Amino acid sequence: MENQVSTEGILQASKVLESLVTKTALQHNQQLSEEYGCQVYLKREDLQAVRSYKIRGAFNKMSSLTEAEKARGVVCASAGNHAQGVAFACNMLGIRGAIFIPSTTPSQKVSRMKLFGKDQVEIILAGDTYDDAYLSAAQFCKEKEAVFVHPFDDPKVIEGQGTVAKEILDDADFPVDFLFLPIGGGGLASGASVYFDQYSPETQLIGTEPEGAPSMSESIKAGENLVLEDIDGFVDGAAVKKVGDLPFSICSKSLDEMIRVPEGRICTTILNLYNNEGIVVEPAGALTLAALSLYDREKIKGKNVVCVISGGNNDIMRTAEIKERSLIYEGVKHYFMIQFPQRPGALKDFVSKILGPKDDIAYFQFTKKNYKENGPAVVGIELKDPADLAGIFQRLKEYRFKYNYLNENLDLLALLS
Repeated sequence: MENQVSTEGILQASKVLESLVTKTALQHNQQLSEEYGCQVYLKREDLQAVRSYKIRGAFNKMSSLTEAEKARGVVCASAGNHAQGVAFACNMLGIRGAIFIPSTTPSQKVSRMKLFGKDQVEIILAGDTYDDAYLSAAQFCKEKEAVFVHPFDDPKVIEGQGTVAKEILDDADFPVDFLFLPIGGGGLASGASVYFDQYSPETQLIGTEPEGAPSMSESIKAGENLVLEDIDGFVDGAAVKKVGDLPFSICSKSLDEMIRVPEGRICTTILNLYNNEGIVVEPAGALTLAALSLYDREKIKGKNVVCVISGGNNDIMRTAEIKERSLIYEGVKHYFMIQFPQRPGALKDFVSKILGPKDDIAYFQFTKKNYKENGPAVVGIELKDPADLAGIFQRLKEYRFKYNYLNENLDLLALLS
């Protein structure tokens, strides 16, 4: 299957996209370089007009259609970024498009689809995940005899995404020792792999994916392209139950390593990028840098490392959830269900006896209000130092407070909150 994607196709795609796609910056980052003991460069695909690399594959595919195919219109399924690319291309090429997206797609991405597509596109909500939207789109496509523009399992799309790799090597006046690639369906990673395998075969290619949606790493481990039963959809731009067959056939042979990144670590990276660099990224856009923060420092010491920042379509309404996931992951926010006696001063006793001098109550909610002798409450405690948690447990035991620790059951916490 690999011969369906070629460096020649990537070079041709580069010519097709030359006047449309922004040649994004390959930026050296001094702070991260000092932190990790290597030279870190960011490939800023968040600076595209649609704030992600997805415009590359969508436009390359759609521009290759015959006039008859264009007249039938196009259909796509997407978690958001591919849909924006398709919408943009529909408007530029004058092609009608039906875009299927999960109902969980951030409203910011939906608004931008409408902005880019104008009156050329119809946006249809279908299901809770990309895979749900894909099934609905495939059925619609069959009924209408339209052309399906796949977000990652199509040679023309992959070659379009592969132009990211061409730009990296065009701009790098140094050997690229490591290239960290985000993986959802695998389109970008497979396109970059094909290009680097020919023009920089000594580069170590590192695939990165969310811990809650490890479709590529599980498939590589199994030796076949698997369908995962359940995934965490938080990293919406990279959460798929099954990677593309063509990307799998390429990546399973070309990637040197796969890294699974906890969603909480991704959230910490999003906040750090904003606070330290003024860079706004979505969860999928933070994947590679989050993976770099977990990578063996000795392997990259003194090396040149490129991380693809794949997208910047973050919805500000998600900030509270991102901060919450980060704090829990970093071990500074902890939730308990505490049995409080129904008497004056019970909460004051808890604060004075259980909390340390630097601890704070960040959340408090009684679960029921009709208990006569005692009442359970969910209490969120924020620590200055994760090591202070041991003292909390010790004092809860010492003063005989009845409790359940909820960080070990965050699904239950979600129901109670």
